Parts: sequence; C-alpha cells; structure tokens
Amino acid sequence: MDVYWLEQTDADVPAENQWLSAGEILFLGRLRFAKRRNDWRLGRWTAKRALAAWLNLPFDPLALANIEIRAAASGAPEAFLFHQTAPVTISLSHRAGTAMCAVALSGTGLGCDLELIEPRSNAFITDYLTAREQVLVARTLVAERPLLVNLLWSAKESALKALHVGLRGDTTHVDVSLGDWLPPHIGQSRHGLFLVPVSDAVPGEWRPLHVRYSGKQVFSGWWRHTDHMVRTVVSALPLCSPIGEGFRPPSEIGVCGDMHELQQS
Repeated sequence: MDVYWLEQTDADVPAENQWLSAGEILFLGRLRFAKRRNDWRLGRWTAKRALAAWLNLPFDPLALANIEIRAAASGAPEAFLFHQTAPVTISLSHRAGTAMCAVALSGTGLGCDLELIEPRSNAFITDYLTAREQVLVARTLVAERPLLVNLLWSAKESALKALHVGLRGDTTHVDVSLGDWLPPHIGQSRHGLFLVPVSDAVPGEWRPLHVRYSGKQVFSGWWRHTDHMVRTVVSALPLCSPIGEGFRPPSEIGVCGDMHELQQS
C-alpha cells in the first residue's frame, strides 16, 4: 500500500489565514490559548499541503482554502474537498513546533505519530509498556533507552490512531516489535546476556516495525529518527519498504506501494 508523508514546522505556516476555509476560521476563533491555536494551524497547514500534493492541486492559499480538515466523531481527522469527502485517509501528529501528516487511499486504517526523543520515567515504562517491551528496555544500554522507549510509545499511538480510539485505548494491549532492529543487539556469551552498542539505527533511514493489538490484529509500519525526534507510520494493510524521498502522484506508483516524502514546493 502507498503511504505518503509530509512534515512542516511553525516557520512554514503563513501568518495570514486565507488558506483556511470559512468553517476553519470560525473554529480557530473559538480557541482561547495561543499554543493551542498555533498547534492547530500547524496541523491544518501540514495536512492541506500533503493533500494538495496527493490530489495534484495548487498550493496557493485560495486552493488550500477549498480543502477542509474536520474531526470525525472518533476524533480522527477527515479531509473534505469543496465540502465533499475526499478519497483519502489521513493521520496527523504534532510535537514541539513540528507536524507530520500521513496520507493513504480512503478506507485504509492509518496512523502516524511524532515524538521527541526524551527521557521517560520508570513509572511511565511500567504503566504504558507491555511486559515484553519492559524486558527489552531493561536489556538496553542506558544511552539508547530514550530512543527505544519513545519509539515504542510512538508506534503504540500510531496503532491506536489507526484503530480510531486514540489514547482512550489501553497501551498495554498494544505490543510493538521492531523487525530486524534492536536498540542494542542482545548477544550471548559464556557469562550470559551481554549488550552491544547500537550500530545500525541510521538517522533518517526508515526501518520496519509491527504492532500487535490485543494479541490478534497485526499492523505493519515504519519508523525513523532525525533531529531528536522519532516518527512512526502504521497501517492495517501491509506497507512496502520506503524508497527515496521524492513525491510522485499516485497514478505513477507501481504495484508495490512505497512510502514517499511529499516534496515541499
């Protein structure tokens, strides 16, 4: 399946609001706090830019105003074009002045998440990670734990978004496997387990992951880390290995889907 993604920062968002629809401008006016307003505008700007690229629409403010992002009853974002449901599924995440939007065909279970790579408390690990994940963290070099813990947390959030339940769902029912990558390699010596520093978590490189929900439903996805942040994209449908960074319209994509970064123009 093809999944596309775009990131934008606060600096990318225009000061004016001509790119918002009339309904979005009304909603923005009801937001009281500056941070909430800024985060909301950043998310809408990122989603509209991603959708314009997907739909081969212009990027000028009047064209973007014809795209509207609404919240479904579940809280998940829905895209509308000229007040009609757009044939896409989107997922949004923002953190620390950066927003990410993932776009796929309509009807796809899709979630994305963006997290800072920062220390998490032992209580956080105990409360939100599964027993298997906690063992993995405990066997991880201390220096590698912030990346691992925030990666696991981000993948859980992405999966719960794909399920349209968000953090109303129990994260201990969501178990994350990192495919062929472990934040250190866990080896075996004559003295038992030993830890080897990570050597293959290359910044900017997409790596595979899988998420199992309630022991049954399995999601496939990808993760990458750059600029002190980790990103995850998860889908209920299989995702092929991401190749390249350039955007191509959906009509040009072959049988095997890839994850492409939407070109910022």
